Amino acid sequence: MHGSTLTYRQIFLFWLPLAGTWLMMAVEGPYLAAIIARLDRPTENLAAFGVAFAFAIIIEAPVIMLMTAATALVRSRHSYLALRRFAYGLGAILTGAQLVVVLPPVFAWIADMVGLPPEVARLTHQGLAIMLPWPVAIGYRRFQQGLLISHNLTRRVAYGTVLRLVTMSIVALVVSRIPSLQGVHVGAAALAVGVVVEAVASRWMTREIVSKLLDGQLERASTTPLTLGAIASFYLPLALTSVLAMAVQPMVTFFMGQSRFALQSLAVLPVVHGLTFIFRALGLSYQEVGIALLGDRRQHYRQIRNFACGLAVTAAAGLGLIAYTPLASIWFLDISGLTPELSAFAFRPVQILALFPVGSVWMAFQRAVLVHARETTSITWASVAEVATVVTVLAVTIHSLSWVGAVAAATAILLGRIVGNLWLIKPAIGVARRA
Repeated sequence: MHGSTLTYRQIFLFWLPLAGTWLMMAVEGPYLAAIIARLDRPTENLAAFGVAFAFAIIIEAPVIMLMTAATALVRSRHSYLALRRFAYGLGAILTGAQLVVVLPPVFAWIADMVGLPPEVARLTHQGLAIMLPWPVAIGYRRFQQGLLISHNLTRRVAYGTVLRLVTMSIVALVVSRIPSLQGVHVGAAALAVGVVVEAVASRWMTREIVSKLLDGQLERASTTPLTLGAIASFYLPLALTSVLAMAVQPMVTFFMGQSRFALQSLAVLPVVHGLTFIFRALGLSYQEVGIALLGDRRQHYRQIRNFACGLAVTAAAGLGLIAYTPLASIWFLDISGLTPELSAFAFRPVQILALFPVGSVWMAFQRAVLVHARETTSITWASVAEVATVVTVLAVTIHSLSWVGAVAAATAILLGRIVGNLWLIKPAIGVARRA
């Protein structure tokens, strides 16, 4: 695939397991939300699960791009060891950060600042404590998955995610039968155990690659010596990008607590997010495809771009088919298990977000081009622009226009992504012209 020709069939076969992985991860949110919705006190527990997950992902955000870094940077024994040390250190720091957040006085201050209802705050705190293994496990498995992708073993990435979902299902089934535990405990425990099992499996599946790297059998040309400074220079903008991107959900949660129909909006947001994520995942899975297949001189730019265009149209059409047809009622009422009252709050937000998958695919393609060229700073500034847009729109729609929280959130998220995409047009085209 790294030769002079690259067919769309080759791109599809390389991308498909990664898409399957992201789709399976996308399913886990609606799946767990559907379980929680069928347990006692679904509104409070759905809201708490959504808030706990929002906190967890902002804490883990700096490790998200370790898969991208491993795909792009690991070329030898030296680069593998250097990036591994970096990944271990980052995971330890973030685990310490989550420990601080779950300290009762610290969390009480955060919950008060966010404006969480007392019962939702109590359940959220318990859920976040259960998810303490989350950041280090996420970072470790994404580092290992990057090795699999860079060595054309994308199917193994999908196998690990299948194991994660099976583990989650078993844990959710067991924990939900414990009378003293509530829905948020079920969701948090299933997520935490599932990702730990996937991390262990990912390491096992890279054992041959790691052995060859350590023996010096997989030496590949690299233009940049991978010192700690070089890693930091490459990775810091990506980490900041992830932090900014992941900060959107906690910020949305903060504004939801101050909006009209706050509890209902907090309850439906995880369900809406889960549905849209299924289709956005098609784009998220494409970033590493572009990095791995663009070619040493970006000679496959046209094929990667054209495939992205078809993918964007397909993803948006799929979400639109659900959002604007009776399938929406089937999804929210029958599949997600929402009450008719809560479902009414979910219809409009998902319709607003119907075009969001286009932005996700477009963003993944733009970032792939820039990461491949080791030009990551503009990615961070695009995320700054996106987050600033989300905050501005939320502030106006909630505080000045008094919109329903879920509708304001969907509008802000869509407009923010459009601004982020527009920001990257010039630098991505500049890289393409130098190919």
